[in-house]
Amino acid sequence: MKQHEHRFRYNALRYDELAEPDRRLVELARQATQRSYAPYSHFHVGAAAALENGETVCGSNQENAAFPSGTCAERTAIFYANAQYPDSAVLTLAIAARDRNGRFADAPISPCGACRQVLIETEFRQKRPLRMLLCGETEIYEIESARQLLPFAFDDTCM
Repeated sequence: MKQHEHRFRYNALRYDELAEPDRRLVELARQATQRSYAPYSHFHVGAAAALENGETVCGSNQENAAFPSGTCAERTAIFYANAQYPDSAVLTLAIAARDRNGRFADAPISPCGACRQVLIETEFRQKRPLRMLLCGETEIYEIESARQLLPFAFDDTCM
């Protein structure tokens, strides 16, 4: 038997340590939580994507009583970016969440498995890493590539 270990590095930053463009992206992700439709989970998620062409698009989670017909904020933002600007890479994606009382999550939240797979496909499609800012009240995790979150992703090497 061989035993393997997978680790990755990420930066844990305070809001005031972010560069101004990243602060703006975090604020847009937080604002996007206000447009979430989450009557079942009461977990309001927002995402903001900074594109290579200078545009920024946002998304929020949209739930549906017929699970899993809803969609996550990350996929909403990524799919919108790809639909509106198919030739412009997504450089950075900021993700924030708040609860039913309007409080932002203390710790950074991480994308679900389906979103991780979509983010990796986006990296594959645009032939470059997609940087992420996972936002919490106390700190923000800066991750250099979506692939770090899903080391055994399904991709073209699986076919």
